[in-house]
Amino acid sequence: MLAAWVFALVGGVFAGLATAAEVESAAERQWAQSHEVSAVLVEDAEDGVSSRAPADYRVWATVRWTAPDGRTHTDEARVLPKTPAGRTVTVWTDGKGNITAEPLSEGETRLHAVSGGVLAAMGVSGVVLCAAWVLRLRLDQRRLDQWAAEWERIDTRRGWKTG
Repeated sequence: MLAAWVFALVGGVFAGLATAAEVESAAERQWAQSHEVSAVLVEDAEDGVSSRAPADYRVWATVRWTAPDGRTHTDEARVLPKTPAGRTVTVWTDGKGNITAEPLSEGETRLHAVSGGVLAAMGVSGVVLCAAWVLRLRLDQRRLDQWAAEWERIDTRRGWKTG
């Protein structure tokens, strides 16, 4: 059991650090691939709550922008309600010119890395400790079976049976 606890601790720390590093790396890739561009609102933004994102205060509206290569793109983006057509809004695009989510801020990246690291550490540690618990139960059962067999041999010499 001591070895299982040590392995759970070391494995959990390793898994947590590896997960946190991967989350930070993914956020850096997202920042490297995303570009902030100015887009013009093609239509008036509706007033009300968006049915596609009920927890967000922004609504979907059509925007148009020119990519760095000179091509004009049109797509939907989330904007503030009641924004009039012709207003300039900021959108984020990926390397292909498609609208994408704004990259995570430094604080959000840190929160995701810590949360992911803690969950990975707990998951690995939990799996190791559960496996050790199952192994201990099987070893205990084997020991009890051996003990019962020993009692059976001891009691049969006198012809008695215990329990």
